[in-house]
Amino acid sequence: MFCTSVWTQSSRDNRLAIFVFTVTLFAFVVESQLTQYIQTTLNYRHPFLLFWIVHSSFIISLPCHLLYLTFTTPNSISALWRGLFLTITQHLNGLDESSSVDSTRFPVKKFIYLMLTLTAAITMPALLWFAAIEMASVTDVTAIWNTNAFFAYLFSVKVFGLKWEAQKLGAVMLATVGVLAVVYGGSTVSSPSNTVEEAAITFPRSTGPLVGNILTLIASVGYAGYQVYYKKYVSLPSALEFAEDYRPLSASEDPESDTMHASAHLDRSGQFTDSNETVYPPPFGLYSNCWTSAIGACTLAVLWIPLPILHWLGIETFSLPHNPTTAGAIAGVALTGSIFNAGLMITLALWGPIITSVGGLLTIVLVFFSDIILGATETLTIWGIAGSATIVVAFGVLAYDMFQQR
Repeated sequence: MFCTSVWTQSSRDNRLAIFVFTVTLFAFVVESQLTQYIQTTLNYRHPFLLFWIVHSSFIISLPCHLLYLTFTTPNSISALWRGLFLTITQHLNGLDESSSVDSTRFPVKKFIYLMLTLTAAITMPALLWFAAIEMASVTDVTAIWNTNAFFAYLFSVKVFGLKWEAQKLGAVMLATVGVLAVVYGGSTVSSPSNTVEEAAITFPRSTGPLVGNILTLIASVGYAGYQVYYKKYVSLPSALEFAEDYRPLSASEDPESDTMHASAHLDRSGQFTDSNETVYPPPFGLYSNCWTSAIGACTLAVLWIPLPILHWLGIETFSLPHNPTTAGAIAGVALTGSIFNAGLMITLALWGPIITSVGGLLTIVLVFFSDIILGATETLTIWGIAGSATIVVAFGVLAYDMFQQR
């Protein structure tokens, strides 16, 4: 029988989350500028291949985190791994204090189902974006895509049974207005979205801007749905995922104590058995990084299939980078893309889709100013400044409200 205890979120958790969020924003700026450099200066225009490389690179998130923990803590990889498997099993099986040992088998089918669902949910909006950018203007696509913050709020109210709050709705609407000001205020924004492979890609546009705008709207709704889906069905309760008081648990610990008796590991049959040491709950962000790596593994294993098909149909000719500069730039995009998406999953788990989606709009602000610094945009307009300030204020209102409630 498993016993549970209550973990409270500390100020340390908030500081870690803020640090991860900040790194995530700047990682996006770097990846978007690198993507623009690849597409324009290096003239390497193979969007689906780049998409596949970047999303496949998510697989490094969990191994890198495990290696970091082995160097910075006294925990072994096996102890961390057992704790992670225990957490996944308990969460996906919905175990509680009355659960029997028979119900502690690792949920392989459910894990695979969620992995495939998350991969599809994060992939489809990106592919729709690629289709839309060939039909509609980058400006329109940018503005419509970033309405995902509004849809994330609508979905959150419906799915989580939240009450309509004028303050939150006003902040989301204010952020959306800020995006419109930046996009339509005479400034060129090189990054129209929150995902690396979509950033700063320009395609020759054909007729059909209405169809392109509709596809972008569907993509925006889909991306908001992905955030809400992850928070509801996959992520841990934030107090558990970001618990500060994790520690190794040995088989000799009293199972009736206030600490969860986690002295178990999976044997060959998929059943938990006694072990010498298990780290439970997992350290900060490890569970989220597990799912980020799962998406990367699924992308690597499955989404290469369209590459030869696209090549055969003449839609996108398969071509590897021709020089070390291009290969290095792509590696940089893959690395920063992994950092961005890993950070996104962590903040989604802790803060939820509303504040995370609005916070993602800050990338518009950072890319706007980075374009000015790098000379990629013509002038610093009053609309750009006002829109950026509006987005920052809207995020600040939501962040203040969140921290006041904790």
